[in-house]
Amino acid sequence: MPNEPSWPTVDGDDSNHEPPTVQVRRPDPPTVRIPAPVPPERRPPAPEPAAPPSPPPARPANEIKSEPEPVPEPITESEGEAPTARRRKRPVLIAAAVLLVLALAGTAVVGAQRGWFDRTPAATTAAAPPPAPVTLAVKGVGPGGARPTPAGVQSVLAGPMADELLTPLTGTVIDPASGQVLWNQGETTPATPASTTKVLVAAAALLGLDHAAQLSTKVVRGAEPGTVVLVGGGDPTLSPLPAGEATVYPGAPTLDDLVAQVRATGPVTRVLYDASRYTGPGLAPGWAPADVPDGYVSPIQPLMLSGGRSDPRMADVRRTGTPAADTAAALAQRLGVTSVAAGAAPEGAEVLGEVKSVPVGQLVENMMQLSDNVLGETLSREVAIVRGAEPSFAGGAQAVRDVLTENGFDLTGAAFEDGSGLSPNNKLPSRLLADILAAAAGPDTADPKTAELRPLLTALPVAGGSGTLAGRFAERGTGGRGWVRAKTGTLTSVNSLAGVVLDTDGRLLVFAFMSLSGDDTTKVRGALDQMAAALRTCGC
Repeated sequence: MPNEPSWPTVDGDDSNHEPPTVQVRRPDPPTVRIPAPVPPERRPPAPEPAAPPSPPPARPANEIKSEPEPVPEPITESEGEAPTARRRKRPVLIAAAVLLVLALAGTAVVGAQRGWFDRTPAATTAAAPPPAPVTLAVKGVGPGGARPTPAGVQSVLAGPMADELLTPLTGTVIDPASGQVLWNQGETTPATPASTTKVLVAAAALLGLDHAAQLSTKVVRGAEPGTVVLVGGGDPTLSPLPAGEATVYPGAPTLDDLVAQVRATGPVTRVLYDASRYTGPGLAPGWAPADVPDGYVSPIQPLMLSGGRSDPRMADVRRTGTPAADTAAALAQRLGVTSVAAGAAPEGAEVLGEVKSVPVGQLVENMMQLSDNVLGETLSREVAIVRGAEPSFAGGAQAVRDVLTENGFDLTGAAFEDGSGLSPNNKLPSRLLADILAAAAGPDTADPKTAELRPLLTALPVAGGSGTLAGRFAERGTGGRGWVRAKTGTLTSVNSLAGVVLDTDGRLLVFAFMSLSGDDTTKVRGALDQMAAALRTCGC
């Protein structure tokens, strides 16, 4: 087992499961790297960092690497500096640093061995060393590592869990290879999960939807000449930016593409929009009115531009309260039309243009990496539609519950009103979170449930490397950097962390920790990070 992790980091682009890139490792130049802050999931005392703009590609969905790749610490961008500018500067900075190091090294040599450069090097006939063998194979994690014991896990957790910052604390640790519960504390006690609720939604989407399915946005011909109808098909990722300009949703379709298709069919004089795919209120019980202007969510409608964000490049910025109407207005403006209104699409109407989202599997990863509340609500409604249920908050929550129950998960004590975790009324036991992750991490992908859930693991942010964990594990739990993958959860006085970690014996462990401490959020997060990192040290 190497001393450095080799887990592949996972960026927000779920579908680009390309083979791992072979890289030649060189000494790092003496640059100072400053962790970037993580965007808040909702009103925490301290913000969570934003996901890095271009993390490395995810590994194949049906395998887990037993030796995580080292994850470079993110470099904070200067305020107002575009990500592309930062990427361009990095090679220059590295090159300058290397030249400086070489210059200093040369000075030291000359000072210690004056005249050395004037000597003729001795001739040599030694053959060049053969190239190092390279393989692109991904090594899976199986049950071969030394089996951990409850006593060993209790021993490594004893110190971190004694931190008073975590009180009260509930949690569960499972060995997915054997199914044994290695540690638990109040594992069946329901607690507010915050955004770890998305673990349930992700599992239900992977179990209940076709992983390759896509959500569409269409324009159809209206009943009157010159009238078109913009029909929301549930995709909240539609980009208002030109092709090639990235939003927070990698691979998002563009409004410009849709406009070009419609223009080719003839003149348009009026735009209607149909947002009837979803029903019920746009905001869930328990959500605060400030959640929309504060940038955590937009009213849930099946027609949106970049999740209703005022700036599609930023995860947590002010959202619109009328996402469907705003999308229709943007379409009309680009078509040169001033007449815009709500309306219904005629049945069987001719399709004039259509764009589609990335596949469901990638939407799940985007949701988990960004802790994206709009995607959480969208996916729960899409599960409801497939099951013939009402596509509302209540219908989505019930559909998620039904899918998980049908797949053998015990939802005793679980009560949730939304698919994002924004509601403080949600309650989940830590054992349910751990059971879902343990099923995804099972060693046998011949098990249909494990095979369907495996992408849940690659969707989890990597400690110190991607998503909502990019800026964590920096002060406490540093030993978990690159080894821990987990979903975060944050509300006022609520912090949770649920994921997986590879211990020093090469055994994958699943954990779910939930704290309802009212103390400083940043400190509580650090204490939870310390617990997860302690499991990494478990040669137990």
